[in-house]
Amino acid sequence: MSEPKPPTPTPGDTYKGWLFKWTNYIKGYQRRWFVLSNGLLSYYRTQAEMGHTCRGTINLATANIAVEDSCNFVISNGGAQTYHLKASSEVERQRWITALELAKAKAVRMQAESDDSGDECPAVPPSSGQGGGCRNSEVQSTLRTLSSKVEDLTTCNDLIVKHGSALQRSLSELEGIRVGADMGEKIRQVTERATLFRITSNAMINACRDFLSLAQNHSKRWQKALQTERDQRIRLEETLEQLAKQHNHLERAFRGATVLPPSFSNPTLGSKSGVSGKGDASDEDDDNEFFDAMEDPAEFITVPADPKYHRRSGSNVSGLSSETGMDDQSVNFDELSLASNPESPQPLELEPVRQRRTRIPDKPNYYLNLWSIMKNCIGKELSKIPMPVNFNEPLSMLQRLSEDLEYYEILDKAAKCQNSLEQMCYVAAFTVSSYSTTVHRTGKPFNPLLGETFELDRLRECGYRSLCEQVSHHPPAAAHHAISEKGWTLRQEIALASKFRGKYLSIMPLGSIQCLFDKSNNHYSWKKVTTTVHNIIVGKLWIDQSGEIDVVNHKTGDRCHLKFAPYSYFSRDVPRKVTGVVTDKDGKAHYVLSGTWDEKMEFSRIMQSSKGENGTEGKQRTVYQTLKAKEIWRKNPLPEGAETMYYFSSLALTLNEPEDGVAPTDSRRRPDQRLMEDGRWDEANAEKQRLEEKQRTARREREREAVKAASSPEEADAQETGTEASEVSDESAHPENYQALWFEKIDDPESGETLHVYKGGYWEAKEQGSWDMCPDIF
Repeated sequence: MSEPKPPTPTPGDTYKGWLFKWTNYIKGYQRRWFVLSNGLLSYYRTQAEMGHTCRGTINLATANIAVEDSCNFVISNGGAQTYHLKASSEVERQRWITALELAKAKAVRMQAESDDSGDECPAVPPSSGQGGGCRNSEVQSTLRTLSSKVEDLTTCNDLIVKHGSALQRSLSELEGIRVGADMGEKIRQVTERATLFRITSNAMINACRDFLSLAQNHSKRWQKALQTERDQRIRLEETLEQLAKQHNHLERAFRGATVLPPSFSNPTLGSKSGVSGKGDASDEDDDNEFFDAMEDPAEFITVPADPKYHRRSGSNVSGLSSETGMDDQSVNFDELSLASNPESPQPLELEPVRQRRTRIPDKPNYYLNLWSIMKNCIGKELSKIPMPVNFNEPLSMLQRLSEDLEYYEILDKAAKCQNSLEQMCYVAAFTVSSYSTTVHRTGKPFNPLLGETFELDRLRECGYRSLCEQVSHHPPAAAHHAISEKGWTLRQEIALASKFRGKYLSIMPLGSIQCLFDKSNNHYSWKKVTTTVHNIIVGKLWIDQSGEIDVVNHKTGDRCHLKFAPYSYFSRDVPRKVTGVVTDKDGKAHYVLSGTWDEKMEFSRIMQSSKGENGTEGKQRTVYQTLKAKEIWRKNPLPEGAETMYYFSSLALTLNEPEDGVAPTDSRRRPDQRLMEDGRWDEANAEKQRLEEKQRTARREREREAVKAASSPEEADAQETGTEASEVSDESAHPENYQALWFEKIDDPESGETLHVYKGGYWEAKEQGSWDMCPDIF
């Protein structure tokens, strides 16, 4: 999959990206995050390490850059440091070579200037990566320029005073003059002096404007330079502190001190190879911690595991840890600064290549008589009712579908799991996380037009890209395909059935969602639950999710049964509660999941199960003895001011951001949606009606063509058999003769589902800028 080519870096720019670095003959090339800034090339295991742990730095001013082949190149500073690097493609390698050569040339030039100016200004210490003399010379030059501008202002001020006094005298003389021959001469003098005063005033104004602009520009540069120096000092202090902690812990580990956690009794972690490995090393299970019983679900309850499970030998603990997977662990290596997992959940915000927007225009406060519209909609399909944009939010259903990738990191972690049962826990948590964005989102998304698409290209920032297309209009159905560099593929086809019941609105998603993992070939599928919007007519709108989901692994037979408890005024349970049990193909339970669909989910390993007492309804509930629960997902906080921006998440705020190069059918190009986002709702309603009428006209034309193409041979057969042609054509009276552009319908042999899957070609068309095949829908 190709990426849009970024502009060639200019000297002084910070250039960042992933490269493969040679480590040793056992591990080979490992993926690392490289940062080129101020003539220094540094690398980290992950982007999150940029704030605290640098794995190595090389100064380009004294380094040699050599190209080995189409993707490989070497950077060396004479033997002390040598980096053997490999890019993902020849184009990417050339970008890096260009950036490195530019940075090296600038570093050599800055070093030479620093050496030449060292005798002139020895009192200024050199800053990191730049000569202090160069910076001092720049400051002196700027001060001289500002001084000359001040002198210009002083001169203009003197001229204004001079010409102003002369003009005042002429005006005084003009008032006392008598009508006669001298009148014309005096008027001429006044005109000349007024002209001189105007010219001088304009010069003064221009000089003031130049001075102000120059002062503002240099003030911003100085403030930025000062902030950069402060940030560098803080990073240096933090690095020194981390190094001191590392030295202290390593020294204690070497001496066999007892202050380290018990999990460090494993001798492989104390060795050099255990510390400096690929970064995938993590701590053993902390099996000595357990948790209290939770609120009783309907089918089962959980209690702390029997104490015998934490009086095992070290080998048993290690065996359990390998079975539950590396994410079911408790000791934090980042706190000990001994190792860092490059693919672990990153608490720090990733720095995107492109600066995405963080705000949209606030929602206008338009009054609308709700009952006058809704009273005629009771019992009807909501998708067939023309609704004003006052009920909408400025996103289409395709963009809402793409929001399922808000917590793509869960699938990244699932792709690493060695245990299929543990992987099932992460997939189940991902299914729950997709509902967290709906808790305050009472606005209705725009119904996509037939053939409308939406791309979400986050390959450089997050490692995935997705494409949605509206493949059917009645019933409305959308196909979605997402693929990640971390080894997973998500595909879904969702058709919405909705009914307005007077007090509430029910939305029933039809169709299935599938997730495939490249490494294990595990194939998961599940369906969505019903969404209910309450208090449609009177009161404050609120949303609830209710129903049951079965997540099935078609390869292994593993299953996770999730239950979304409907809200009840009389229930003592936590609102929006979700519970689930992961079982293998034989029906044996291995994990319990619990939490809420709007906040977080946790999972815990089952050590023993037994039949408990009968519940309130006479059903016998299962009692699970479990280990301490581990948090597997938590909702991201909403951005500041979200209540005035339709309660959009940080991802949702960027979905309708204008972007170059997308298809003409992309939702970002939809005019009524764009007008609504800008707050021009009256124009948006008119544009929405135009688009809907255009779509109805196109559908009628397709139906006529389909009937015309199918009627000729059937009419001939009807005439031979004496059957009326109208009887033959009744079945296809209203055919939807439409073929999706980027998706094709297949029968999936694993799940037995029939769904639209991505057939390819979109990203290639985007790279070539060729959209001739796209229909005109806007």
